[in-house]
Amino acid sequence: MALRPIRDAGLGIATDLDGSLQGHTIESRPTGTAMSATTTPPPNTPSPAGTTPAKASTTTDAVIHEVFPLGNQWPTLDPFLFVAHHRDAYPAGTGAMGPDAPLDGREIGADFADIDGWNMYHGSAVPGFPQHPHRGFETITYVRHGLIDHADSLGAAARFGHGDMQWVTAGNGIVHSEMFPLLNRDEANPLELFQIWLNLPAADKGAAPAFTMYWSDVLPMIEHTDANGAGTSVRVIVGALGEHAPPAPPPDSWAARNSDVAIWHVCLDGNAIWQLPAAEEGDTQRVVYAFEGDHVSIDHERLDAGNGARVDATRQLTLVGGPGGAELLVMQGRPIAEPVARYGPFVMNTRAEIAQAFDDYRATGFGGWPWTVDDPVHGTDPKRFARRPDGRTDGPPVEL
Repeated sequence: MALRPIRDAGLGIATDLDGSLQGHTIESRPTGTAMSATTTPPPNTPSPAGTTPAKASTTTDAVIHEVFPLGNQWPTLDPFLFVAHHRDAYPAGTGAMGPDAPLDGREIGADFADIDGWNMYHGSAVPGFPQHPHRGFETITYVRHGLIDHADSLGAAARFGHGDMQWVTAGNGIVHSEMFPLLNRDEANPLELFQIWLNLPAADKGAAPAFTMYWSDVLPMIEHTDANGAGTSVRVIVGALGEHAPPAPPPDSWAARNSDVAIWHVCLDGNAIWQLPAAEEGDTQRVVYAFEGDHVSIDHERLDAGNGARVDATRQLTLVGGPGGAELLVMQGRPIAEPVARYGPFVMNTRAEIAQAFDDYRATGFGGWPWTVDDPVHGTDPKRFARRPDGRTDGPPVEL
């Protein structure tokens, strides 16, 4: 297959590989603790919601230090680069696993307008993100509802969803696709997922690329009932929470070091009370994203749904769900504290390294694309599976 234009999954940025970096913006982010939505939007596109804090606390005793609205891409703190929350109300599917609905009015190839509550993204027949390269960071994809078909330049393939998590270490360079097959032909195909970009330190940006699957049954689920009988559930996606630990992260990840990296999905029933423990390290940075429900009280400070907050990670915090409950994504980690230079799907430390990434991709294709099409999907059987680069195949012990 020929090299395709680079498309930044989750952002919709296209870059002509035959062109030059000249005239384009390479984002450079200094080290520090300020929230940053590290995105480079396409020309004439407004900055994504969430890039400007709505409130910054001036009270030294406050546990909420900064509040910001959420959009499709959420602001992050070092060591994280990016969070995309995809929520699409896809209709019934066709025999070709695309939407059984007209595509009139959509910009096919770059459909992010959320017409009728769903998007084709960069897909033309099946929604999703056809082959595109990455270098210098990792993608963590947690799927709450629906299915994703993965394929990559290592020869790996997977169909995952229903609470599964996939971890891709781009390292020195990988090409992958993420397509959203609509398998239900007689009913809707809702999809909800989070894709999180975790930076790699300079010493590991040249690591060998890797593909890892974590089926939902190996991600611990904590169930807590408070003294009033209200419930809280916590899915431990990355990083131990007390005695509950998911499988180890990939060996070259920042999360594999003494980094206190964690990602937890917290669901509070109405008025439920739950204690969020203090971070293990004094320099850990923590963000709470309230993406669904009513509101949450964090040590008596209110955070409305649709907002995120940078919070004090050194204290145990009492979380209380509003009357309508709340769903939260908690993300934390010790900062890498290195300069960040980013252009589309490449994240390095300097502008020169970004230019080198483009040169390397033009020259090598990061190993080439072993698939006959840019947007592989893996048939109409809903069974989840992962085929590793060495040919080994496995799946979840229990199919949902």
